[in-house]
Amino acid sequence: MFKKPQAEEKPPLTTHPAAADPVMVRTRSVSVIGPTLVFKGELSADEDLVIQGTIEGTIAHHKKNLTVGKEGRVKADIHAASVSIEGHVEGDIHGDDFVELAKSAVVTGNIFCGRIKMADGARFNGSIEMSSQPVSQAKLTVADDPARDPARAHKLGA
Repeated sequence: MFKKPQAEEKPPLTTHPAAADPVMVRTRSVSVIGPTLVFKGELSADEDLVIQGTIEGTIAHHKKNLTVGKEGRVKADIHAASVSIEGHVEGDIHGDDFVELAKSAVVTGNIFCGRIKMADGARFNGSIEMSSQPVSQAKLTVADDPARDPARAHKLGA
């Protein structure tokens, strides 16, 4: 007779987000030149680039990453921030940061870079010139010259 009303059932608390919840994912802007594409001329882009096709000419890709995939065939000089080679390249490679040659890479040409990584089995015929980025020289002002400020020279141990 005196029955308590049934309490509304609450859904169990979970610590995992629901599958339908949107997840923020940061994506990189990457262009892919497919294996059936043949391009002749000057190629430049403002996004990372993966080449699986055939390119002849020049590739100007400063400030971005360039990858020549296993199916990629490039007969061009390459200029990019970083260059990864898995396919065939005939031409000079200029990597502002680094150049990487995978096991499957076949490169005929010169490499100019700050750092290089070459996998065992990569084939390379050319020269490598490594140089570090120029370091800006700090200017010595008159106030910082220990010869002109004996008190500062003493503190510095000069």
